[in-house]
Amino acid sequence: MSDVTDDDDPTAELSESLGRAIGDRYLTYALSTIMHRALPDARDGLKPVHRRILYAMRELRLGSTGGYRKSAKISGDVMGNYHPHGDSAIYDAMARLAQDFTIRYPLVDGQGNFGNIDGDNPAASRYTEARMTAAAEALLAGLDEDAVDFRPNYDGTLEEPIVLPAAFPNLLANGSSGIAVGMATNIPPHNIVELIDACLHLIKSPDARDDTLLNHVKGPDFPTGGVIVETPESMAEAYRTGRGGFRVRAKWQQEDLGRGQWQIVVTEIPYQVAKSKLVERIADLIASKKLPILADVRDESAEDIRLVLEPRARSVDPDVLMNMLFRQSDLETRFALNMNVLIDGRTPRVCSLKEVLRAFLDHRQQVLLRRKRFRLGKIDHRLEVLEGFIVAFLNLDRVIEIIRYDAEPKIALMAQNWADVPPRSNDESDYVSPLPTEGDGELSDVQAEAILNMRLRALRRLEELELKRERDALMRERAGIEDLLADEGLQWRAISDELKATRQQFGRDDPRGARMTQFAKAGVVEDVPLEAMIDREPVTVVCSRMGWIRAMKGHVDLGQDLKFKDGDGPRFVFHAETTDRLLLVGSTGRFYTIPVTALPGGRGMGEPVRLMVDLPNEAQIVALRIHRPGGRLMVASSAGDGFILPEDEAVAQTRSGKQVLNVKAPAVVQVVRPVEGDHVASVGENRKLLVFRLDELPEMGRGKGVRLQKFKDGGLSDARVFGLSEGLAWADPAGRTRSVGSAELAEWVGKRASAGRMAPRGFPRDNRFP
Repeated sequence: MSDVTDDDDPTAELSESLGRAIGDRYLTYALSTIMHRALPDARDGLKPVHRRILYAMRELRLGSTGGYRKSAKISGDVMGNYHPHGDSAIYDAMARLAQDFTIRYPLVDGQGNFGNIDGDNPAASRYTEARMTAAAEALLAGLDEDAVDFRPNYDGTLEEPIVLPAAFPNLLANGSSGIAVGMATNIPPHNIVELIDACLHLIKSPDARDDTLLNHVKGPDFPTGGVIVETPESMAEAYRTGRGGFRVRAKWQQEDLGRGQWQIVVTEIPYQVAKSKLVERIADLIASKKLPILADVRDESAEDIRLVLEPRARSVDPDVLMNMLFRQSDLETRFALNMNVLIDGRTPRVCSLKEVLRAFLDHRQQVLLRRKRFRLGKIDHRLEVLEGFIVAFLNLDRVIEIIRYDAEPKIALMAQNWADVPPRSNDESDYVSPLPTEGDGELSDVQAEAILNMRLRALRRLEELELKRERDALMRERAGIEDLLADEGLQWRAISDELKATRQQFGRDDPRGARMTQFAKAGVVEDVPLEAMIDREPVTVVCSRMGWIRAMKGHVDLGQDLKFKDGDGPRFVFHAETTDRLLLVGSTGRFYTIPVTALPGGRGMGEPVRLMVDLPNEAQIVALRIHRPGGRLMVASSAGDGFILPEDEAVAQTRSGKQVLNVKAPAVVQVVRPVEGDHVASVGENRKLLVFRLDELPEMGRGKGVRLQKFKDGGLSDARVFGLSEGLAWADPAGRTRSVGSAELAEWVGKRASAGRMAPRGFPRDNRFP
């Protein structure tokens, strides 16, 4: 029996060590991707590659008012000194910072072809030149004043900033996007004026709620403009949680061409949509006939965007056309929000709007303190030098003597006790040293070196006075800095002043300072029915007694003689339009929907309607009418049961129709009339009439209904809805109009389902209402 156990198995140990090594290396790769490549820093809003590009351009002295340098030189310096990756990746990142259709406030001022909104790539780096913009300089301001920490570059030969001072919240101003390992970020650009207003509010009220910040930050502000149609509630939730989205539509207008002709002109497209691909997509929709109401699309863009959409006919509804394009093309997109950023450059976290602004403000406070401490050190050094200068002026003869005759003047100056040397004039006897020297009346190394380096021309009386004035000014500045360092309120006041100056620079004084993206009422793009894409033209619908149907062009005289087959005649004749839909009601209670465009032309006798819908042979056509969206119908059977039907509930999607009124043979559908009034008049086969209130009938989408009138024998002959105040009217046998007012109808008014009374004299003999 073997003594070897699983614990002693070398294969298991090797597998375990291999798994641990792979895990450790993958974790290292993941952390590197998250921290050094994909996610931006919440403080300056930049990724390492962008930060290194700007720092390298600063080292090359490519200021916003200076000259341009070849992009190849810039990307080469970035790659060689700070970012050991491919030069094409560095150049692509730099080109993106120069694209005003990608970056809200460009950080690179490009000269040459840096790409366009059509999606074309930039020219090669050897053909383009670049320099920094004023916005980039604002992000870098303070690097010479120890505003941020530096770290060694990749080979330890140089140093680079860990983060930039950032005079404005660049993370939200220009946005960011990236995909890391297991996480991603996607932040839209915003208006810098709104962001600074929100920062000032947060400084004033540190406990401000996210909702109050939205009074200042209205929403994203894309460099390509467009219209945001997201609901305010949805945007508030997105900013509160750091996740969400914004629906953005193109900006368009209807352009009148005269003589009833018009076209649609798109002047702004959604963010990150390539114009050329958008035009291709719309052209494909036209070619595939998915948009029959759109005839053509043309790109007439020059410096500004101008896409022309030509409708198929002038009768097309422009809103319907645009809604179809919003649904089927990138004229409407959704920008997903995922504010996953690095807090303090180390911790990835999905932050709210308030948390991102708080991180920026805390960073600005640290930058302010570091710059003030740096300035304090410079002031102290300068005051020390000024003290030495003033001592030299007070003892000029002795200083000249030492410099002239002493072999080691610096050592002699430092060894001399200047408190024992009488001043040169009584005017200076009241001099008090601003800072203590290294001994009792001795000069420091810095002071002695400064005196030895002083020019002879500085020995004038005027220079001495200027030094004292400078000393006094520095002392006042030093006192102010010490007060600021000790008072947090003064610190935030100084930060507020800096932010206001930045707002002025990039707001009113900047051509891109005004908001570009507008807002519109949020709404869902509804499904556009097929008839909405058809030219609206007048027709006359004709249906014979035998069920042959056709549509004649134009609105012809309904009284004129029409041709029918032998033994046939007119049953339904009415005016309609090609965009209408017809409701056909069978005697079995089934409703069918027929688009007018599906009807045959009026040149012949038409076609049997039973070929268009599955109407059984034993069923008769009871009604044929135009569907009125939102309208209501009163339906009733010959048995006397009925209800109020919303017309939208009767629309069928298939040719088999939709069962609405349930009838049991031998009963059939007897009444299908529009609801226009407040009372119902019902007459039976026994000629008894009953009038009752309309609200006594229930509104249903399907069913048998309720009893309209009580009959001892026979059934329902007809019913209609009318206004009681207007009364009832009909034509008597002599052709005269007979009208019965509300007062005369009082004896026929009763409760629903009660027995009626004999109809008034002159009522039509066929017991039918007109």
